[in-house]
Amino acid sequence: MILTAPLAALGRWVLAALASVGRITLFALEALSHILRPPFYPREFLNALMNVGWFSLPVVGLTAIFTGGALALQIYAGGQRFSAEAVVPQIVAIGMVRELGPVLVGLMVAARVTSSIAAEIATMKVTEQIDALVTLSTHPMKYLTAPRVLAGLITVPVLVAVGDIIGIWGGFLVGTGQLGFAPGTYIKNTWDFLEAADIVSSLVKGAAFGGIATVMGCYHGMQSGRGAQGVGRATKTSVAAAAVLILAANFLLTNLFFTQ
Repeated sequence: MILTAPLAALGRWVLAALASVGRITLFALEALSHILRPPFYPREFLNALMNVGWFSLPVVGLTAIFTGGALALQIYAGGQRFSAEAVVPQIVAIGMVRELGPVLVGLMVAARVTSSIAAEIATMKVTEQIDALVTLSTHPMKYLTAPRVLAGLITVPVLVAVGDIIGIWGGFLVGTGQLGFAPGTYIKNTWDFLEAADIVSSLVKGAAFGGIATVMGCYHGMQSGRGAQGVGRATKTSVAAAAVLILAANFLLTNLFFTQ
């Protein structure tokens, strides 16, 4: 018994994790099905667009510009060891578009939007507003989840595109203002090095990360316990789960797009 107890505990943990993955997958599929079927709630969708997209622009922009500038400095410092300082524009471009842009935007959205959605829906559950929706013959998945998930699928790729551009611009400012690159040469090297596959992969990652962030917020909000403690736990768990899933999805998508 003493020897098998750790194995039994590990087995219970694995089964619980697999059950959670199954519940989340079914929840996501149900949310996607409600997106495609009427009735629709345009006001909720527009509010979600503003919350997920427009209000996330400042944090995305600041994160991207500082990341692009720091990336240019790091690549220049590393390239000096091999007399390869000239590759700064190319590596900043591919680093921001392929990896750093989508991942950082996804994590910022998870931190700002996922927590907000989870706290809002969990509070509605605690105050029995979700029960009131059911009483009024309004499906909670249709009214609360579908507009937010659709907004995430649409707006996060746009945020990723904006973040990529601002990040490359941050590298441009540092490269031309501090590292001595000619502006025309920097822009030409950036433009010539990027390929359509890089941009497509960035936007696809943005859509996937937006779906993950909003689904996690809605799911944990719907599953929250009663009371203030339940709201806090749902908010914390939703952000942690969204961040881990975004990083895992980034690995899978990178493997899909760039492994020959």
